[in-house]
Amino acid sequence: MTGFLDPPPRAIRLRPRPALVLTVAAVLGLVMFCWPLFAHPAPSVSAHTADAPFVFMATLPVLILVVLAELSRGGIDAKALALLGVLSAVNAGLRPLGAGTGGIELVFFLLVLAGRVFGPGFGFVLGSTSLFTSALLTAGVGPWLPFQMLASSLIGLGAGLLPRARGKAEIALLVAYGVVAAYLFGLLMSLWSWPFLAGSSLGGTTAGLGYVPGAPLLDNLHRFAVFTVLTSTLGWDTGRAITNAVAILVLGPAVLAVLRRASRRAAFDAPVIFDQERVNPS
Repeated sequence: MTGFLDPPPRAIRLRPRPALVLTVAAVLGLVMFCWPLFAHPAPSVSAHTADAPFVFMATLPVLILVVLAELSRGGIDAKALALLGVLSAVNAGLRPLGAGTGGIELVFFLLVLAGRVFGPGFGFVLGSTSLFTSALLTAGVGPWLPFQMLASSLIGLGAGLLPRARGKAEIALLVAYGVVAAYLFGLLMSLWSWPFLAGSSLGGTTAGLGYVPGAPLLDNLHRFAVFTVLTSTLGWDTGRAITNAVAILVLGPAVLAVLRRASRRAAFDAPVIFDQERVNPS
């Protein structure tokens, strides 16, 4: 018997091959963010270390496109595509409301809730399309955009993989995840830009905290940890975490109910029957 406690149908069905591609993409994406911490170039090639961020900026959009293309092959129908467009537009409209003031960003709470309801595949795609659409709307297109898209996609993916829960337990779970996701997004975005500071002289409290090519892991990790706390965690990330927590706590139950109702009415798992098939079933 189908009841309210049954999970809604997934908007994007993850077959084995798309699931494998999605997993590989997530791992490669994290590698693209974290490579500076594990790079130990030899003295003869250290001069080319500064080229790595630009190589990743060129390859990351290709990686995202490959995943989106793979997920769209038989895994997404017209109903899911329409829903994806609506939620991407809503997210694009929400992002300018906070204008980035003190990390107040409303784009992530809806991403977390949609990923929770519609599954990891839909969450991954929505993360990319939301940030891409909002970047076009706010003139935020730049070399940072592919990294923002991937980081948001990972947040949507993680929301779809959260354990099952209902009621207050589910809201508490989503609030906790929203807080963690806010800090994770800030951490990843700090990490992508950090290598560009190699060889530069930072002033003020961040002096001497730039990325040093070839330095020991613990030394670079310490520099990055202090750098991201001073430049991101204490301000933007904390504001983003508070925004996510409050939005999910206040609006989460109503938004989840609306999204689940839309999922059941769309009946993503139901086969499409054309008028001719209704008249002539044979």
